[in-house]
Amino acid sequence: MELQYWIWIAVGISFSLYIGIAIWSRASSTKEFYVAGGGVHPIANGMATAADWMSAASFISMAGIISFNGYDGSVYLMGWTGGYVLLALLLAPYLRKFGKFTVPDFIGDRYYSNYARGVAVFCALIVSFTYIAGQMRGVGVVFSRYLEVDITTGVVIGMCIVLFYAVLGGMKGITYTQVAQYCVLIFAFMVPAVFISIIMTGNAIPQIGFGSAISGSDGVYLLDKLDGLHQELGFHEYTTGSKSTLDVFLITLALMVGTAGLPHVIVRFFTVKKVSDARKSAGWALLFIAILYTTAPAIAVFSRTNLIETVSNKEYANLPGWFEKWQTTGLIKFEDKNQDGLIQYVADPKINELTVDADIMVLANPEIAKLPNWVIALMAAGALAAALSTAAGLLLVISASVSHDLIKKIINPAVSEKNELIAARLSAFGAVLLAGYFGVNPPGFVAATVALAFGLAAASFFPAIVMGIFSKRMNKEGAISGMVVGILFMLFYMTKFKFGWFGGGTNEDWWFGISPEGFGSFAMLVNFVVSIIVSKLTPPPGEEIQSLIENIRKPN
Repeated sequence: MELQYWIWIAVGISFSLYIGIAIWSRASSTKEFYVAGGGVHPIANGMATAADWMSAASFISMAGIISFNGYDGSVYLMGWTGGYVLLALLLAPYLRKFGKFTVPDFIGDRYYSNYARGVAVFCALIVSFTYIAGQMRGVGVVFSRYLEVDITTGVVIGMCIVLFYAVLGGMKGITYTQVAQYCVLIFAFMVPAVFISIIMTGNAIPQIGFGSAISGSDGVYLLDKLDGLHQELGFHEYTTGSKSTLDVFLITLALMVGTAGLPHVIVRFFTVKKVSDARKSAGWALLFIAILYTTAPAIAVFSRTNLIETVSNKEYANLPGWFEKWQTTGLIKFEDKNQDGLIQYVADPKINELTVDADIMVLANPEIAKLPNWVIALMAAGALAAALSTAAGLLLVISASVSHDLIKKIINPAVSEKNELIAARLSAFGAVLLAGYFGVNPPGFVAATVALAFGLAAASFFPAIVMGIFSKRMNKEGAISGMVVGILFMLFYMTKFKFGWFGGGTNEDWWFGISPEGFGSFAMLVNFVVSIIVSKLTPPPGEEIQSLIENIRKPN
């Protein structure tokens, strides 16, 4: 069967499943819309959390970054994995015991201030829109190749699908849809990895295969071969890094603590019945996440090696069909500078004739390796599941922040539950339109865009949440000041060096050599310092708030 038929079958079946689940589990109350009624089983919640967590950045872009940057790309792997452990152990059970629907809800009640709630809503919207830009970009990349449409059309199609089951089902529909999406995406991620690992190394376990010797090579290890290919083409060795130790540390830290401040991940722990279930679902989610995260480095090595061997110094006219198909998307480009018909793929930009978008590496990998068409179609369905699952979770955070935290808690406390539910669905509709715009015009490739969202979360939410749980002395003045300074500091640095605002600047102009992706750690430290100083200079919280904090920290 032709590839395009397989793709339509795989995508059609998976989308029909998601829509069917949304109709079956549609929300009829605000509690079902915000937290799925609070009765999700820990294993199901673990799967849904894993799908929510493993976005297009994890599925599409993380292995792509590692494949191009080698050791430097490992910061994403370390930061995102460590961040989830931090969230599961340090914050999730306490936030679940607090029992609120959203992070702004926690901050508003903990810091006894609607001003604090308003600042938290602003931060949640900034973080969520930055994050969702990467997801919609991922949707556009997948549709543009597999459904043979341009990226803008792909984003619009993705918007319509997400809008349907997010608006209809709310968190209840999203939760059970994400369970299905996890099954699709992990199967789609692992099957090609196993195939290629067997082909290249004879080992069916990718995590072991990429560190093994190449089949029929008299003991030449795959990583050694890739290092050699990199050196021949002028790239830095795959297994060594070029980033400064400080920047690597700060990016990893920003990704870790940013995880613990991401609203769409935190809200998942409000969907279970009790605090112990929050801990169990965190453990299950970590297991489900580890399957993909331990496989990503292997896929990075496989895809990078296959790409170099397939295109470097090869005749352009005789390249396989996958190259032309990806070239039509604009994500891989060839310019024959010396008019010899051969592809010069080297590190020197003056000589290099090939430009490859890192986001295509995972998706193109099965085609480069000449795997069966049904495996390629499965990859398309899995990539869409990864991007759509996180996009749906983010849309819910945005709609809840507007309808529950802004309208219900600040603007009109007397609003009825029915009207609040209508407001939630309308805000989700508005959010998906704005998200679509960001998907068409993102500030970078998927993982880089998402990394900025983690930096924003680290700079704004993490100190307020941590000190809100573990410091009885932290008051509203300190928390508000810290969040405002942290988010503005990070926004300034991000827009200056990513968008060229405020005079712009190059990599050489980075402060202390810190990249925008790592600056969230610095802004977070500023947030902590400002919060502590201001809280020391202002009155402490009342006895009621201090008793509330004591109660949060006591297990049931």
